[in-house]
Amino acid sequence: MLEIDARGLACPKPVVKAKKALDNNEKFIVIVDNRTAVENLSKLGQKMKAEISVVEESETEFKVMFKQSEFSSADTLVAGDQTSVSEAGSEAKIYFISSDTMGEGNEELGRILIKGFISTIKDLNPLPEKIIFINSGVKLAILEKDIVAALKELEARGVTILLCGTCVDFYDLKTQMQVGEISNMYEIADSLNSSAVLKI
Repeated sequence: MLEIDARGLACPKPVVKAKKALDNNEKFIVIVDNRTAVENLSKLGQKMKAEISVVEESETEFKVMFKQSEFSSADTLVAGDQTSVSEAGSEAKIYFISSDTMGEGNEELGRILIKGFISTIKDLNPLPEKIIFINSGVKLAILEKDIVAALKELEARGVTILLCGTCVDFYDLKTQMQVGEISNMYEIADSLNSSAVLKI
C-alpha cells in the first residue's frame, strides 16, 4: 500500500499530496505529525467520499488511511465543480477576514469597526455562504465573546465559519475554539476561487 510521508510539511501540502493520490490509488496512507493535519485530511476524505481511519502512533505521528468508496474521486470532482458553478451563478458570497481590525489608521477604532461589522452580518439578506478567518482575524472568532455569539447564530442559520488551522495553531488558540471549523489553505483557496469574495 502506498505510504505518503507528509511529516514536517506545512499546510496545505499534506492535503494536496493526498488529493493527488486519490486520483490513482484505491487505498493509501498519509503520515503526518500533528492533529491539525489529521483534521484537514479527514475533511478532504469526507469531501471526496473516501473512507477515513486514523491510527495515532504517538503524539507526533499519525497515520491517516484513505480508502475509495463506491464513488470515484473523479466523479466527486465533477460534482464539486458543478456545485461551484451553481453557487457562483447564484451570487454566493464569502467574507474573508484577515485581521482583527478593520480599515487603516487607528487600531482601537479598527477593532470597534470590525466588531460592529461582524455583529451586523446576521441582519443582512441574503446571508453570506461562508466567513473565513485568517491571520489575526482568527482571534476575533475565538477571543471576542460578542463576536463568538454572533458567529454561533450565523452558523445555526447555515453560514459556514472557517478558521485557518495554521493561524489558530500559531496563536495557540485551538483549545479555546467555540464556533466554526478548522480549515486549511487548500480548502480556503478553493472556496475563494469558486465564489464572490468580500475582503474585510
